[in-house]
Amino acid sequence: MRSVCKTGDCKTCHTARPLRHRLAGYVRRMSVIAGVSVLGACAVSSPAQVRFSQADLSCVDDSQRCIAARKRGLSALLADQNRSWLSERPTAAQYAAGVRLFAFRKTKGALTCDELKAAAAEAKSAPRVLRSGAGRGLTPAQVSRGAMLGTETARDLRRERRKRCR
Repeated sequence: MRSVCKTGDCKTCHTARPLRHRLAGYVRRMSVIAGVSVLGACAVSSPAQVRFSQADLSCVDDSQRCIAARKRGLSALLADQNRSWLSERPTAAQYAAGVRLFAFRKTKGALTCDELKAAAAEAKSAPRVLRSGAGRGLTPAQVSRGAMLGTETARDLRRERRKRCR
C-alpha cells in the first residue's frame, strides 16, 4: 500500500496518522463507488417519469430493490426545481442511505448561499444523528459510511460556500 504521508515518514507522525491516511483513501473510493451506484440510472430518467416515496430515501441495504429505490429518490430530488426537499427533516436511515447527501453534492452549484449554508449544516449533523439513538437499527457499517459521507459532503459544501458567498 502506498503511503500518502506528507512528510514521507509516517513513523515520525502521530501513531494514528497512517490509519487516517488509509481511511481517507477508503472514503474517497467508497464515495465514488456509492455515487456511481446511486447515480447510475439518473441520466436516463426524465422528471416526468420520476416517482418516489420517502421510503426510497431510507432504503439502506445493497439489494437491487434498494439500489433502484435510491436511484428513484435521487432522480426525484434532482428533478425538484423548487428544492422543497431541502426544508424537510431527514431521518437517520435517510442519512445512512446517502440519497440526500448525494443530492446536495450534485446540486451545490445551483444552490443559493442560504441553501448552501443550510445544506452544509444538515450534512455536518449527519454523523451526530447517525450515532445517536436515532441510528438504532442500522449496522455499524451503515452508520460509519453515512457519517463519513456526511462529513465529506459538509466539507465540500462549505468549500463551495466560501468560493461563491461573501
